[in-house]
Amino acid sequence: MQQRIVEETSKLFMKYGIRSISMDEIAQHLSISKKTIYQYYKDKNDLVDAVINKEIDRNQQMSCEIQACCKDAIHEIFIAITAVEDLFKSMNLVLIFDLKKYHVKAYSKLLDFKRKHLLELVKDNLRRGIKEGFYREDINIEALSLFRVETIFMILNNEAFEEHKIDRITLFLEMSENFILGIATTKGAKQLQKYKQQRLK
Repeated sequence: MQQRIVEETSKLFMKYGIRSISMDEIAQHLSISKKTIYQYYKDKNDLVDAVINKEIDRNQQMSCEIQACCKDAIHEIFIAITAVEDLFKSMNLVLIFDLKKYHVKAYSKLLDFKRKHLLELVKDNLRRGIKEGFYREDINIEALSLFRVETIFMILNNEAFEEHKIDRITLFLEMSENFILGIATTKGAKQLQKYKQQRLK
């Protein structure tokens, strides 16, 4: 039951945001009493923490699977791009705003995940790309990994785009392609075009 509560609540938060969903609505969605939820979670903050922990664990597992199955560093980025696209399509971006403003503890966990796991993931990709000859040897791994992670989170920031009528997926794809081209060798640029053509088919 506890796992079901977290999974279904996560779906609701992803679709509608956090603040707009009450504990009563969560109970109604699950067809259980609110008392049953409170057997596992003392309040909404506690439930939000559990949902964020679940999503962080899921993303860590997914990123490990992507690393394991990809053919090379650029292929890894393309698989990750698909995962981020799916996230953009399924997530109401007000979720990030709600976390930041109303659930500071959970938001801090998300930031910690960004600073540690995601940052190291990008660094690993850059190191791999250099070793494979797809990225230039003279790139600044520390600076570029920070830039890559922060720009992805910038797109997730609903406040930053309130006044701009721009599709976030289009923006993300453009930023990703130009990021790769900015660090790619001639070999890497050719590999990028190869995966881009495969993606368009």
